Amino acid sequence: MSRSTRQTIVQLLSNMQDGKEIRSYLQRFSAVDQSRFAVIKIGGAILQQEIEETASALAFLHTVGLTPIVLHGAGPQLDAALQARGVDTPKIDGLRVTSAEALDVARDVFIGENIKLVEAIRAQGVDAHSLTTGVIEADCLDKEKYGFVGEPTNVRLGLIRSVVRSGAIPILACLGIAPGGQLLNINGDSATRALVGALQPMKVVFLSGVGGLLDKHGKPMHSINLASDYDRLMQAEWVQGGMRLKLQEIKRLLETLPLSSSVSITTPSGLIRELFTHGGSGTLVRLGERINTITDQGDLDRARTIALIEGAFGRKLKSDWWKGLDFHEAHMAESYRAGAILTKVDDFIYLDKFAVLEDARGEGLARTVWRQFAKTNPRFFWRSRTENGFNAFYAESAQGSVKRGQWTIFWIGEADLNRVADVVDRIAALPPSFED
Repeated sequence: MSRSTRQTIVQLLSNMQDGKEIRSYLQRFSAVDQSRFAVIKIGGAILQQEIEETASALAFLHTVGLTPIVLHGAGPQLDAALQARGVDTPKIDGLRVTSAEALDVARDVFIGENIKLVEAIRAQGVDAHSLTTGVIEADCLDKEKYGFVGEPTNVRLGLIRSVVRSGAIPILACLGIAPGGQLLNINGDSATRALVGALQPMKVVFLSGVGGLLDKHGKPMHSINLASDYDRLMQAEWVQGGMRLKLQEIKRLLETLPLSSSVSITTPSGLIRELFTHGGSGTLVRLGERINTITDQGDLDRARTIALIEGAFGRKLKSDWWKGLDFHEAHMAESYRAGAILTKVDDFIYLDKFAVLEDARGEGLARTVWRQFAKTNPRFFWRSRTENGFNAFYAESAQGSVKRGQWTIFWIGEADLNRVADVVDRIAALPPSFED
């Protein structure tokens, strides 16, 4: 394991509250058959530039008992090899037209890159096994138009599961076999879709150099809830070309998977943090669910709201909490697995409760709820007990914070420090919501 990756992992583990966060994810990931934990797609540029970091991250997953199914491309390497041999390969509809000569080059390149990754993982003390051909069955997509380009028809899961049971990480290339044994070049997205459809994994991960889908300011978006964000993003002028195609492809992937599945886009060095922390490191995409804005307390399901809050905090609310709310608005997931309740305290908006059930953490629901109410409430305050595991998220989101005894008071949108000091004192003095 590389020194930088080891340092990242040590820092990651040391920052977790009693290891609860990583144990929660390990338990969740370990609950499924290991061939269904994750499909990880690695681009050819990553193999060129970050193969050691990639191998280290994959080795770490194996060390903690998780076995990803790895599929890699080799686009830049293939471009260079074809150019060096003077083989012309035009593209039609984004697909590389593959002649017999080009297929020979592609086979050599894919097998060579596959071996490099396998050996890099083995150098970390973890076994890996090449599955360059024979796993993905395919037919020619349109031989006259595209040449030897395949469309997957079947995935031989027995081969993958045999490698997993042997204790090795299976490493697949984007090559398929047609009836009669003809080798075919398969587009990376098509190969990923076939694997995901056959395996039904909890996680689908794309490793990229950028490390996520970028917003209009060029910064990676933390999470995307397709139920509430897809139409808005597809209508945005700044969402163009490759990003539009990637969103469409991810939506298509997720629609074939259980609601508990998700797609992550991250870097090799960010992979562990993306998988094992609530905050993540990259972009998390889920089909998700709609977040409802409720402005009348009577429209909020009292029993489900209280169950959410008590389940998330592991404590019982005082009997008069509900009636004592000076209700401003609530933002609640359809399933009542995540939500926020904002109240009016004198002359300021107070985030009274922000609650996410344990089984919903890591789904991006928290950030989706937060993003929605923060957009309609540009100025608000809230408090949190100092030991709250969400405080790292709060600190990242807040404009400022002050500790007062057992509480840390946070705020967003208030620049007047005299007013902040006054509000902080009033919030610190608020009675507790939960029973002792």
